[in-house]
Amino acid sequence: MKAMVYYGDNDARFEERPRPEIIEPTDAIIRMTKTTICGTDLGILKGKNPEIEQTAIEKTGSFNGRILGHEGIGIVEEVGSSVKNFKKGDKVVISCVSRCGTCENCQKQLYSHCLNGGGWIMGYMIDGTQAEYVRTPFADNSLYAFPDNLDEKAGVLLSDALPTAHEIGVQYGDVKPGDTVAIVGAGPVGMGCLLTGLLYSPSQVIMIDMDDNRLAMARQMGATDTINSGKENAVEKVMELTNNRGVDCAIEAVGIEPTWDICQKIVKAGGHLSNVGVHGKPVNFDIQKLWIDNLTITTGLVNANTTGMLMKTCCSGKLHAEDLATHTFDFDDIEKAYDVFKHAADQKAMKVMIDL
Repeated sequence: MKAMVYYGDNDARFEERPRPEIIEPTDAIIRMTKTTICGTDLGILKGKNPEIEQTAIEKTGSFNGRILGHEGIGIVEEVGSSVKNFKKGDKVVISCVSRCGTCENCQKQLYSHCLNGGGWIMGYMIDGTQAEYVRTPFADNSLYAFPDNLDEKAGVLLSDALPTAHEIGVQYGDVKPGDTVAIVGAGPVGMGCLLTGLLYSPSQVIMIDMDDNRLAMARQMGATDTINSGKENAVEKVMELTNNRGVDCAIEAVGIEPTWDICQKIVKAGGHLSNVGVHGKPVNFDIQKLWIDNLTITTGLVNANTTGMLMKTCCSGKLHAEDLATHTFDFDDIEKAYDVFKHAADQKAMKVMIDL
């Protein structure tokens, strides 16, 4: 089969790989029909996750590449002997988080820290979805039956981008009706925070980014205010928009120190700073200023425990996640898709879809 394979820093190759096989009785093999590229995939390519190679070498003595990707939809091709909820021919959404469902952490819905070899492993510790076929561990707990009235593009976003935004950004940020919210970073996850945050009826949503095209898109999707932080002082502008009080919730959706710094300066007393961005380096944490304002600061890896709820909301027409998909490529053009996603601002790209 064809697959997009990571071999090291800035080294990804579109090549032939063996088709996956059932290893555990709880596995399923999925024939992929649509996948996408996540910012995490770009982070891996840039060397953010050297543990991929290190872990492989520790376990097997060598590293023979890792198929990227942890999002997508497809058709069940084969199931292990213990799989009860799915059969060959079923159309499914693949969760980015694999979960056994029985360990101590899974019983607490802390699925990203499954103790039996689950969590975020696909496209990371095991081969992922940017291939014609993928093996999904713990299939009964890690796949979702695809509803007839679900848009396929929304289905792909339900794998990761939407639940990540909703759980780590909006829920951890305790967004409530009437709240004022600032989202720093108008990429796919930041936009996912906007779309899912609107479900909680905040009175004001301020989107902050350096890309005017993305800010215009944010306004179309429901942001009440936008700030181009490359052209004006974002902190001063937020204070101006909030009568110098700050916001109830600031969501960091980039993963770099400048965006973190904006967030820790704009939260009002008693508010929340919710970090969704994946940071590759330390940031300056102004605890000497933050403690006195009784702030709650949260971060985390998605557990995908709200995927089912978000799926129903997409099917109802109240959550138009498909609007985040701006480009579509055939699988043979996945290298071009990566190039477009790497240069998203120049290409006016948000989320790229890849059809198999």
